[in-house]
Amino acid sequence: MTSVRTSPAAPSASLLAAEPDTVHASEVKGSINLRIEAQTRQLIDEAAAVLGKTRTEFMIESARRQAIDVLLDQRLFSLAPDRFDAFVQALDAPPAPGPKLRALLRRVPAWRK
Repeated sequence: MTSVRTSPAAPSASLLAAEPDTVHASEVKGSINLRIEAQTRQLIDEAAAVLGKTRTEFMIESARRQAIDVLLDQRLFSLAPDRFDAFVQALDAPPAPGPKLRALLRRVPAWRK
């Protein structure tokens, strides 16, 4: 079995918090109004029915799952141990500044002109 190390930029605890159907007394529910084509609504209704869920349950669970995936794609990545070590070494030992970086750092920022 290969061990995998993840980046330290892990998702926030609230991201993967309680299951969506776990509602606490202090939580306030809001609403989202959507306008969708009839074909899309029918597709959603059929998929929800297959899973034995209401349209609302299906849409909330699907949207929540997609939102988590999007956020994890931006915050979390996995590397094999040797690749992780190489990644950390590259971060810990950046290359020396070259002439282009030196020239950039000497420039007066546009907001100071």
